[in-house]
Amino acid sequence: MKELHVVAAIIKKDNKILATQRGYGEFKGQWEFPGGKIKENETKEEALIREIKEELNADISIDKFVTDVEYQYPDFYLYMSCYLCTSKSKIELLEHMNAKWLNKDELNSVNWLPADIKVVEYLKELI
Repeated sequence: MKELHVVAAIIKKDNKILATQRGYGEFKGQWEFPGGKIKENETKEEALIREIKEELNADISIDKFVTDVEYQYPDFYLYMSCYLCTSKSKIELLEHMNAKWLNKDELNSVNWLPADIKVVEYLKELI
């Protein structure tokens, strides 16, 4: 079974969290926290900063580690490390179809990827 090690940014602004809608692949149309794969010899933090620049053309500061999620998808096993971040620039959708800033009460208003649902449930307690 293939294993994927990824990082995800929980980008917060004005008490809202950024959700992004995948624009490609098997999960196109579903919502996620932006991020991506960790490259060899790259720290999780370096990977997260790089991925957000590649996906959203944005600069972020990483505020703190939030949680690790493990999830078994049909074709792979996912290890995802999630960090609370602050955006230091505007976002530009380079790989996503859409993005929304959601407050706590709106977190369930989008169709999250299964692994990200675990993060959403955690965030409801946190924010």
